[in-house]
Amino acid sequence: MRLSSTEEYGLRCLLQLGRKGPGASVTIPELSRTEGISQAHVAKMMRLLRRGGFVASTRGQSGGYALARPAEQIAIGDVLAVLGGRLFDSDFCGSHPGVSGLCAHMGDCSIRTVWRTLQRAVDAVLGALTLKDLLRREPEMNAWASARDKSLPTYSPHV
Repeated sequence: MRLSSTEEYGLRCLLQLGRKGPGASVTIPELSRTEGISQAHVAKMMRLLRRGGFVASTRGQSGGYALARPAEQIAIGDVLAVLGGRLFDSDFCGSHPGVSGLCAHMGDCSIRTVWRTLQRAVDAVLGALTLKDLLRREPEMNAWASARDKSLPTYSPHV
C-alpha cells in the first residue's frame, strides 16, 4: 500500500500554508516553486482541499489560498481521505468481486478482517494527528512516533 502523489503533495502544500500562519495566503505559483510540483497539479490539490473545507481561496491581486480553520482543527486522516480516500472502504468488496458479480468470499472472508483492522489502526493514528502536530520539526515528530511505537505490538516476518 502506498500513498499517492496527490496525497503526499497535497499534504506538503497544506503544510506550507500552516507554516505561513493564520490568515496568510499563498498562491499556486508560490506553492509550485516551493514544492517543485507543476502548477496544474497544485491547482488540482488545492481544489480538493478547498472542497474538503481545509483551505479557503481569495481572488484578486492579493489572492491565494489560506487555511480555512486553525491547524489544530485539521485532522490529517480527514485531509488524506479528501485527497485520495481510505485504504479500505466498506464497499471495497463489492467493487472488487472478480469475474463473477459477487466476491467468492463475501460470506466468510478472513482477508476483509485484516483490511478492517488495518484501517482502524491507520484511522487511530491519522485521526489523532493534526496539521499543528505536523508543523513540528522532525526530531519532535520522531519523539512522538517513538512514544506511539512503544504501545504497538512488534512484528517479525515468518519467512
